[in-house]
Amino acid sequence: MSKTFRSLANPNYRLWFGGAIISNIGTWLQRTAQDWIVIAELSDKNASAVGLVVFLQFAPQILLLPITGWTADRMDRRKLLFITQCLMAMLALILGLLVLSGHVVLWQVCACAFALGCVAAFDAPARHAFVSDIVSEKELSNAVGLNSVSFNSARLVGPAIAGVLIALIGTGWVFMINVLSFIPLLIALHQFKRRLPAVVSDNSKATPDMTKFLEGFRYIWQHREMAVILAMSFMICSLGMNFSVYLSAMTVHVFQGHADQYGFLISMMAIGSISGAMVTASRRSSPSFRFMIYVAAMFAVSCFLVAISTSFWAFAVLLVLLGLSLQLFTTSTTSYMQVATEKRYRGRVMAVVLATALGSTALGAPLVGWVADTFGARWSIGMGSLSGLAAALLGFWFLRKQARTEQKDGVR
Repeated sequence: MSKTFRSLANPNYRLWFGGAIISNIGTWLQRTAQDWIVIAELSDKNASAVGLVVFLQFAPQILLLPITGWTADRMDRRKLLFITQCLMAMLALILGLLVLSGHVVLWQVCACAFALGCVAAFDAPARHAFVSDIVSEKELSNAVGLNSVSFNSARLVGPAIAGVLIALIGTGWVFMINVLSFIPLLIALHQFKRRLPAVVSDNSKATPDMTKFLEGFRYIWQHREMAVILAMSFMICSLGMNFSVYLSAMTVHVFQGHADQYGFLISMMAIGSISGAMVTASRRSSPSFRFMIYVAAMFAVSCFLVAISTSFWAFAVLLVLLGLSLQLFTTSTTSYMQVATEKRYRGRVMAVVLATALGSTALGAPLVGWVADTFGARWSIGMGSLSGLAAALLGFWFLRKQARTEQKDGVR
């Protein structure tokens, strides 16, 4: 256990971890309430409407990619995170007031989701790169894993709490509780002003240019193994990461459930996600490329089993396996990319990695929602199985190609 949580010995990381986990719980409260109000109250149980909201929330990860990574590398990340967290709290407050007023409509939720996505596009790469500012290189892989533990622990607790709170006090007050959850992280960021060395910004170029925009892509392309991992991530995240779409559709259409069942299913998936994050955090070294191929194959199998399960409880239990495989892949990808990248490029590279994961999720969300409405919710999960299989096959193909190249070089 001491090996798994070794980064918490760092007082700066402890401060960050404590504030982040409370903020993450609030984030999952809002996500659950937002998905539920869309499918249950603002549309005719339409999974495509949930897919649209997910698309609008994650599409800015791609649209703003040219400047988000550059900003994370050139600005003081502490100040940038303080700004983004304040803006996120403000958007949660606006959405909460709209719902409590009783006059909220779908387009308003869509607008808030898009605005939140724009802010998150700057927040995500800065948040990931900021970890390297507060821990040593030796602690970095472990800290990345613990960040995932924090996020997925919140995903375990948040939706379950949200399901109960929606039934007791309504979705509007859930959004307002999320506003309060930003306070501990804002306090932690303020404390870092005295605890971390001052950052001197590089003003050699006051404005970004296209060369800087493309450096993250160029760096990944020069390291072909990283490029293949990015392609595998796109395949899996575009269909498999849209669990809010297919789980909400399964809840209302297949199991005829309510908000508490929906929150329970997300929490079951989070149990597997926490297990996957713990496995990653306990590793002494960064995950290997071959390990990620095996995990992609595991994801394909777990999606297939979930899609064909007939009872609610079998479905819920199998979601643990799905969450485990998905988290192992996404966390391993993040850890591998951070450790394999030179520190001065990390902000830009992580912007590309996160934009690929979240941007592909946005692109796949309308498709997953359409499949759920047209062919049934189970088919939308089955698509994730196909994407995992394709990712695993791509990885195996690259390994074989790499082995042949090394064999030829050895003969020469």
